[in-house]
Amino acid sequence: MADSPSLFESAINWIRTGYPEGIPPTEFPPLLALLVRVLDEEDVTTVALTLAREYGVDQPVTEEQIAGAIEKVTNDEPTADEINQVAGRLAAAGWPLSAVPAGR
Repeated sequence: MADSPSLFESAINWIRTGYPEGIPPTEFPPLLALLVRVLDEEDVTTVALTLAREYGVDQPVTEEQIAGAIEKVTNDEPTADEINQVAGRLAAAGWPLSAVPAGR
């Protein structure tokens, strides 16, 4: 029997399924806000770097840039509507909304 994927692996797969063409810049902050609720900062950074490489972003992304983006969404969280829009897209890809705590 195969082991089930870790939350980290599942998060990458949900994002790949929910955003097959890549993550629009306007949806990146709410996506980060969701990820920091269920993964530690190191895993969020690895997810972001992995997806940036896969989607072939125009400019290289550094760990420092991702840490800055995480700090920004932690200090100035996107609106509930923005988070719900991204959560809905990920839920359609299999993201268990129950894994996302309501109102942080």
